[in-house]
Amino acid sequence: MIQFKNVGKTYPNGVEALKNVSLEIKQGEFVAVIGLSGAGKSTLVKLVNKMHEVTLGDLVVNGITVDSTLKGKELRKFRRKIGMVFQSFNLIGRTSVIKNVLAARVADMSLMQSLLGLYTKEDRLLALEALDKVGILEKAYSRADQLSGGQQQRVALARTLAQNPDIILADEPVASLDPITANQVMKDFERINKELNITVIANMHHVDMALKYANRVIGIRGGEVIFDGPSKEVNEALLKDIYGREITDEDIMFKPEDNEGL
Repeated sequence: MIQFKNVGKTYPNGVEALKNVSLEIKQGEFVAVIGLSGAGKSTLVKLVNKMHEVTLGDLVVNGITVDSTLKGKELRKFRRKIGMVFQSFNLIGRTSVIKNVLAARVADMSLMQSLLGLYTKEDRLLALEALDKVGILEKAYSRADQLSGGQQQRVALARTLAQNPDIILADEPVASLDPITANQVMKDFERINKELNITVIANMHHVDMALKYANRVIGIRGGEVIFDGPSKEVNEALLKDIYGREITDEDIMFKPEDNEGL
């Protein structure tokens, strides 16, 4: 459902973020993208929903060519089926959790409905169901800024689920969380991927979390894909090749002294 064909991305400042990337991601896969900061991980993920635009080659998502001709109404329609989860949560802290989740429904509303917050009963039920799927239904009417970081990330994931997406993109979704909370959030991603057959593509900072939860790993170094295969095939030698150095504590969420207990 997602095809990169000799894709390249060069930014206006001349930085070549991706070089000749060719890969295919099928419906229902859980893919982790790993590599050093600046390797091109985030660029790869954000090309899928056209947060960044392809410079060279072809990118096809759900049969739609993602290029400069995809814009306006057609681009908005295209993005409705692609959820995005960020490291920073991107919630409105002073409003309720359910209203944050309902924001995902605005794209299907008229301007007047969105301005007045006239959500349908079906929209509200969908939002509550999404919160239930990530285990925080009881927080529906709490203010978002009263929640812990892990709970806020679950709200962000619920908001994405309320779009009824085919694909969820995640840009370092647990990098700012503590290890135990990060583990819980990644379990949510894993369960949603398996139970709802939603494709998940996550740019991951921590190697151990990527290998634990993703079925497939894409390793990027200097804008080039140097590994693309099952996570179980990733070993120390391959990681050294991807990172250009030995893996350090900074690349791992759970240190040897941590008691994961999960």
